[in-house]
Amino acid sequence: MVRSGSRQPKLVTVLNRTDLRGSRRDPRGLLPRAQLDVSVAVEQIRPVVEAVHRHGFSAIREATERFDGVRLERLRVAKADIDAAVESLEPEVRAALLESIKRARKVHADQRRTDVTTKVVDGGTVTERWIPVQRVGLYVPGGLAVYPSTVVMNVVPAQEAGVEGLVVASPPQKENGGLPDSRVLAACALLGVDEVYAVGGAQAIAMLGYGSDGADEGDRCEPVDVITGPGNIWVTAAKRLLQGTVGIDAEAGPTEIAILADETADPRHVAADLISQAEHDPLAASVLVTDSEALVEAVEAELSQMVTATKHAARVQTSLTGEQSGVVLVDDLEQGLRVVDAYAAEHLEIQTRDARQWAMRVRNAGAIFVGAWSPVSLGDYAAGSNHVLPTAGCARHSSGLSVQSFLKGVHVIEYDEAALRDVAGHVVALANAEDLPAHGEAVQARLQSGAGRSEGRSA
Repeated sequence: MVRSGSRQPKLVTVLNRTDLRGSRRDPRGLLPRAQLDVSVAVEQIRPVVEAVHRHGFSAIREATERFDGVRLERLRVAKADIDAAVESLEPEVRAALLESIKRARKVHADQRRTDVTTKVVDGGTVTERWIPVQRVGLYVPGGLAVYPSTVVMNVVPAQEAGVEGLVVASPPQKENGGLPDSRVLAACALLGVDEVYAVGGAQAIAMLGYGSDGADEGDRCEPVDVITGPGNIWVTAAKRLLQGTVGIDAEAGPTEIAILADETADPRHVAADLISQAEHDPLAASVLVTDSEALVEAVEAELSQMVTATKHAARVQTSLTGEQSGVVLVDDLEQGLRVVDAYAAEHLEIQTRDARQWAMRVRNAGAIFVGAWSPVSLGDYAAGSNHVLPTAGCARHSSGLSVQSFLKGVHVIEYDEAALRDVAGHVVALANAEDLPAHGEAVQARLQSGAGRSEGRSA
């Protein structure tokens, strides 16, 4: 019910439209997309990152007070506060988190890699070892919404990879006494993570990358090897700035959904899924790709009713009518497939006839949701898949978070004398061709000394 005197958000009746019917142009530059200049944000947060690098705890505290309105007495959350959070967790939320953990662990356990030894020749082998990084920083945002589910999605693959040191950073909340959200802390407790820091934004990424030393143990954080997890543009900018000092998963932008649908799709399902993504952020992108104008009209009719009724109506309205959202009209599903591949959505739903057939032909997407009974929100919480996914077209070259994100492939080369002698001529030839004769000489030195040892044994 809308109270008397309150303003309803303007109803969404017409979505922005991009008509690609009859077009043979590359659709990449024609599709709706939020325009975010991360390079500008990098320069804006550079002083914060550099201050944390130089001054550690004092700079983190100053930035946190300035941006979050919280003055930190210590960075690290006490174990007693983490334990208290799980004790106070609502039973239904606890049960849901435990089920999410169980399903995610089942999927990610199957992603574990095994060492493989290849016999190249007699006496010559190459073994590829998969070694977990030693320490990772897992960022959990806390802006317009809080994300205990993101704790699960970050921690489970790292644990399944065998990472020894797990560090969670999440912004302090005024309403929680300067601690991260209690549900985030509870998720950490359920997963056995007790190194948690009440730090968010660019200063959190800088702390994870450079570490922080202070007089008290609660002010100190050892640097990590890899940083993962979603965040706002300031977090993304800081990750770009730290890349190379640490590994990162991806540069996450605002969340997005694309739906490839034909006339068989249920317009209420489509509208609900567009709204579900739009409620994340006014910059969230919700894009429908279809060859059916009748479906578009039916979806718009549903949106006119459903947007008004949803809790975050104003946020949803802004997102759905922004330049990053809308409808893309295509001639047929073949063209639609080309469009969604060009868009490379973070989340892609296929709501068509023979949905699985079309889904298996998709090349570019963070995650693909097949058919009417696999909405994105299932993947957000309890499908077993990971919801930390590439955005802003990065699915063309990057993957979502997985066990692989925390593993390094290391080649172990082992040749005996006979095997080296057999290939030595090729090594020398290539070394000379590249004008690096010392490379070849390093091989020849072994063969010459090996021959001398053999003659000595014969004598």
